[in-house]
Amino acid sequence: MIPEDLRYTTEHEWVQPQSNVVRVGITHYAQDALGDIVYVQLPEVGTEVAAGDSLGEIESTKSVSEIYAPVAGTVAARNDQLADAPDVINTDPYGAGWLVDIQPADSGSLDGLLDAEAYRRLTEQ
Repeated sequence: MIPEDLRYTTEHEWVQPQSNVVRVGITHYAQDALGDIVYVQLPEVGTEVAAGDSLGEIESTKSVSEIYAPVAGTVAARNDQLADAPDVINTDPYGAGWLVDIQPADSGSLDGLLDAEAYRRLTEQ
């Protein structure tokens, strides 16, 4: 379950380029490791982030994990539906379970991210 058209981070976030933003979520691998997700804390729209900064937290029945910004930029949207239904991340991590949209500060910001093959190798170790 590693879509070929996405980019990935070593912290298990996925990134999908869209028109002028990138959509960010956590991978199937990450949600599976977390278990049942019960709460998500996301940044406010307009928040400036640097690559590697904490974007918020995901709480599961097993643990609490940080969400990290894969790129520098401004939070353009957040998935407010997760406030009432955080478990959507478990059932549809690459679709309805998206977390935030970020307007990148630099158009080349995705260049340092992993492609699907590199992420597959990371998760098979």
